[in-house]
Formats: sequence, structure tokens, C-alpha cells
Amino acid sequence: MKNIYSNIIKFSKKNLSKALKYLKRNRVIGLPTETVYGLAGNAYSSQAIKKIYKLKGRPRINPLIVHYYDLSRIQEDVVIKDDFLKLYKAFCPGPLTFILKRKKSSKIYKLACSNLPTVGIRFPKHRVAKKILKKLNFPLAMPSANKSNAVSPVTSFDVAEEFKKKIKLIINGGRSKIGIESTVINLVNKPTILRPGAISKKEIGRILKKKVFINTNSKKINSPGMLKKHYSPNIPMILDKKRVGKNHAFITFGKKYKKSKNTFNLSENSDLKIAAKNLYKTFRLIKKMKYKKIYVAKIPNIGIGVAINDRLKRAAGKR
Repeated sequence: MKNIYSNIIKFSKKNLSKALKYLKRNRVIGLPTETVYGLAGNAYSSQAIKKIYKLKGRPRINPLIVHYYDLSRIQEDVVIKDDFLKLYKAFCPGPLTFILKRKKSSKIYKLACSNLPTVGIRFPKHRVAKKILKKLNFPLAMPSANKSNAVSPVTSFDVAEEFKKKIKLIINGGRSKIGIESTVINLVNKPTILRPGAISKKEIGRILKKKVFINTNSKKINSPGMLKKHYSPNIPMILDKKRVGKNHAFITFGKKYKKSKNTFNLSENSDLKIAAKNLYKTFRLIKKMKYKKIYVAKIPNIGIGVAINDRLKRAAGKR
């Protein structure tokens, strides 16, 4: 794809230095992760955190996720427990966010945590994010690089289209491998999944060897991804449909649906991981084609399908 945006750069040794310089000056940049692209800034800087909230138009009740290189970098910021260490060993770096108790001595700017006593932390697997984090002496607050409630970006071009030149530097790290946001698990008390993702409740339970709960309190916001309307192309969306007319977009899954101009199949081979990777790309394509309504076929509610259905329901404002 032709780079029509001068603020998108390829990752290189020279551009690594440029990115580090921006971040050390408390500027905000676009970075790739394996889940979606993020809007990255110094988590210890009031200036950077305020910029992130302003750029996204993000409600201050909605906390950010703070990204670290490895275990050695979190000691000063959070309280570490056995359940966290077990899951870290099994899944990190990777698409898993932990809600942990924040230490009073932590340097994380409190707005990044929405002034809560907890903080969400993650260890991204993408090589670009890892190389940058390794070179910094501070973690990065990095929510998805989109306007609040809108569709998350899975390419550098999505980020550029969203913010134009308001972001001066976006690193092109290819298309995000997973395509939806991380699983979020609260480990402050009983292990509770606040947002489903690529790592399932079953997988987490197998590592912890204990019951893992699912959050049912939609009013208390202590993690990203808990707002009722989120991940939305801002087009009316109707779920679990078997067929639609020709004038509306129809998101399908599997081989049983016929191909047509208004049909967008997430995975003809019924592969839920491919469907997750294609979800936000499909939302953006439908919006560009100016459809007025989206119908969605039933998606199996197993594995990463649980996360896909969560995103669909929030995109439709049905949570």
C-alpha cells in the first residue's frame, strides 16, 4: 500500500532513535502491537497522559493500560501476587492485561488509572513495541489508537486516517496479528475476566487451577473495554441475522453464505482466529462504502468467538 501519509515511517535503527526521542519528550506516537495499534506515551508523565485523553476524546473514567518490557520493570508500580506470576510465565509477553493493585509510591500518573487504586498492565509481544520498551526507563500508557468508542486500528494507515497529522509519528509494524484487544483479568481479589480476548477463561483457569469468574457489573469501570458502546463504526448494527436485503451490509461467517456485493465474510473456513483478525478491517471497509445499516450473522460463542461477540455487542450498543 502506498504511504500517502508523511507521518508513517518504517521501523529501522534510525527510526527507533526518532521514536525514543519523541517519547522521552513526552510526545504521543502511534505504535503497533500484536492486538491492535496503540497511542503511546510516557505513563509517568502528566503531559503525555493528558495528550492521550485529549486526542482520543476519552472519558476520564476510562483507565488506560500501561505497557512494560518485562517483569523486572513493574516492581515499583504494582503489588505482585502468585496468580499474576503463574499467568505471566504462561502467557507473557502476549495479549493478556492484568488489573493489579497500584503501589502508593508508583510514578504512574493517576489519570492513567482514572484515579483508581488499581492499574492495568501488559507486556506486548510485537517486536517493535518490545524494542522500544526495552530502551526506555519508563513504561508506556498505550490505549488503542482511535477516537473514543470508535473502531480500533489494525494498521498504521488506520491510525493515520483516524488522527491525520495530529500524531506526528506512526510506526508501521505491519497488520496486527490478533486484531482485537487483549483479555483483561482482574487479580486484585478473585480472578475475574473484565474483557474477553484471545486468551480464554478456560486457558486461564487451567494455569491457575481455580475458578475464574466473568464480570457481570457493567456499571463499575475499572478496565478499558467496559463501556456499553465501544469498538463501533457508528452504523446501526443488528446481530444474529440469517439473511438481509441487498441494500445493507451483511457480516457473515462460514461457507453457507453466498457471496455478494454486500456480504463480508469474516472467515469462509469458519476459523475464529481469522474472523477476529478481520473484524475491525471489515467494520472500516463497510463504513468507507457508506452502508447505512449492518446485519451480522451468528458467530460461535467459543474460544476467541467469545471476544468477537463481546466486540459486536458493544459495537451495537447492546451491552
